[in-house]
Amino acid sequence: MQNYSMSRRRFLTVAGSTVILAGLGGLVGCSSNSNSGSGDNAAATTETKALAGSITAVGSTALQPLVEAAAEKFQAENPGVTITVQGGGSGQGITQIVQGAVQIGNSDVFAEEKLDNKSDAEKLTDNKVCVVGMGPVVNSEVSIDDIKMDDLKRIFTGEITNWKEVGGQDLEITVINRASGSGTRAVFEKAVLNGTKVPDSFKPQEQDSSGTVAKMVKDTPGAISYLAFSYYDSSIKALSVDGVKPETSTVEANDWKIWAYEHMYTAKDADEATQAFIDFMMSDEVQGSLVSENGYISVSGMKVSRDADGNVTKL
Repeated sequence: MQNYSMSRRRFLTVAGSTVILAGLGGLVGCSSNSNSGSGDNAAATTETKALAGSITAVGSTALQPLVEAAAEKFQAENPGVTITVQGGGSGQGITQIVQGAVQIGNSDVFAEEKLDNKSDAEKLTDNKVCVVGMGPVVNSEVSIDDIKMDDLKRIFTGEITNWKEVGGQDLEITVINRASGSGTRAVFEKAVLNGTKVPDSFKPQEQDSSGTVAKMVKDTPGAISYLAFSYYDSSIKALSVDGVKPETSTVEANDWKIWAYEHMYTAKDADEATQAFIDFMMSDEVQGSLVSENGYISVSGMKVSRDADGNVTKL
């Protein structure tokens, strides 16, 4: 694995949990210049208003660690801004930004994939802040390190139920899914199931956040699920698929098929503070270091692009 367990701050928050980065002030102090002359020179005072406002960002838990880390830095530079970061899944993020209930909707998928009324996407600005690789993770005691894509599909449709069927030990497989509104789940199923319908009789447990999934996989013998690379660490095992390792370089070349853009959707007429935060997300300070430090991939490094229909184009 590459640098996915580096010294970033882990935020393993359950869905709907909130991180509030409170503002410390609203105005930059005044500065004054006084020059004494013949008595008719008055003091000149210049007053500068600092950036101020309140931002709520809701949605993807796969993107949540990066948004939280960036928000903390942004707050330090703009103490008049209060940022609240919540999970809840990509579907919730897109729904709430379309409704105007929040300033930012975080999503692992294009808005068109979640909206019943596709034209609602025209009300939004799509800010692709990075790329996220995703892949299968298992309990550290599972003996295999690589799995065929077809076998992965058969596990997540309930056809394969024991690790011995794919070259592992005699151990029952416990499948852990994300909830239906999860963008991570949508990305994983699109790449792995490729349209195969899951039988109604197969009902694995579901969890609302990536953080909870990581903990469940770590604590459950025989468990398998899927996570963004940003949640990979030494407490769980990330599997290769068809001999391809889950790494930045394999995602950039599209050799690793399970990846997505991370979107931070805003209204077309985003307020000043929100737009400033989005601009910060796209700045060198975030793109040049914070993205990779937290296990994500810069869009600028991609050798391919992908549209909302899943079509891949070489760059």
